[in-house]
Amino acid sequence: MKRWRILVVDDEPGVLRAVQRVLGSAHDLTLCDSSPAARDLARRSRPHLALIDIRMPHLDGFDLMTQLKEDDPDLEVILMTGSMDDTDEKLVRAVRNRAFYYITKPFDRDALLALVDRCLELKRLELSNRAYADHLRRQLLAAGAFQRTMLPPASAHLNGVELRAGYYPCDQVAGDYYDYAVTGGDLVTLLLADVVGHGASAAMFTALVKSAFHRAADRGYAPLRVARILLDDLSAFESDQYVTLLCARLSRSGRTIEYVNAGHSGGLIVGGDETLLPLEVTSPLISPVVPPSALRTATIPLPADSLLLLFTDGAAEAWSDDEMFGLERLYALARTGWACRDALPQHLQDGVRRFLGDRSQTDDITFLAAWPASAR
Repeated sequence: MKRWRILVVDDEPGVLRAVQRVLGSAHDLTLCDSSPAARDLARRSRPHLALIDIRMPHLDGFDLMTQLKEDDPDLEVILMTGSMDDTDEKLVRAVRNRAFYYITKPFDRDALLALVDRCLELKRLELSNRAYADHLRRQLLAAGAFQRTMLPPASAHLNGVELRAGYYPCDQVAGDYYDYAVTGGDLVTLLLADVVGHGASAAMFTALVKSAFHRAADRGYAPLRVARILLDDLSAFESDQYVTLLCARLSRSGRTIEYVNAGHSGGLIVGGDETLLPLEVTSPLISPVVPPSALRTATIPLPADSLLLLFTDGAAEAWSDDEMFGLERLYALARTGWACRDALPQHLQDGVRRFLGDRSQTDDITFLAAWPASAR
């Protein structure tokens, strides 16, 4: 059984002896008969609980409690008094000043034991919960660090195509995933996926997305092949698990984009003349209830002096007070970001953050931009 550290402050020697007899066998007590000296003693002994007499010379129990809690906000305090005057008022003041409880002297032995045991049991539960929360936080931080190792570099030059990515999770782990690969010749395939939800459970499904993408290497990372592999992998799960996905294969010489847009709202061709062309949805989102025949591809031209921008819905659906960021704001940022496309993902994220102000980001946000290197 854990021995707790308890500080007892009272200017009556008899009270100190009485508390020692009741609690000393089970806990480590520090006794003090002077309120001015109690703070230094507390700093040295680091008690979990303090029993403090209210009526003492120099510094009363309420003021001493305030000082002790300034040093240790987690310190529990039980106030004691031998005065029967204004007991209700003292009880209210004790609770308002964050004391655990209030007891009158002379106290019954069993009443003191029960009160102290209850206080320390709650303290034990609080410390246990805090330790468990810290453990989970460390685990999530480790999971987040590992998840980031699954992502390719945020900047790359592949087959004459420039790529820039921005990955901004709202938690330690995320449900967004991006990837890219050289597919032979002058082809580059890009992938952006958003798993339902976010956090630890969604993060596990991003590993499926990564696996599906790289297993499609046997067919040159063809977008339809990627989508079908992922659909097959998801068939083992419940129907409420789904992924929105945009996988696009860019031909630099042919200036075409072949893509599968599976329920994903974030695909856009941005022209140097500030024209915008959204990539239409070609297929339903990837879900166990979707038949493979429902997956479709589309091929569109990539105009000269233009770039391909993929993004997850966490950007457009960011909320500030009662207003959503929306696609129009995102499109406006994409237009102004053309001139600084090397830093386009950060330019877009900065715009979202300015819109949010002091509000926290509540969903993962990821951007992936690509353009032929000659488009300068």
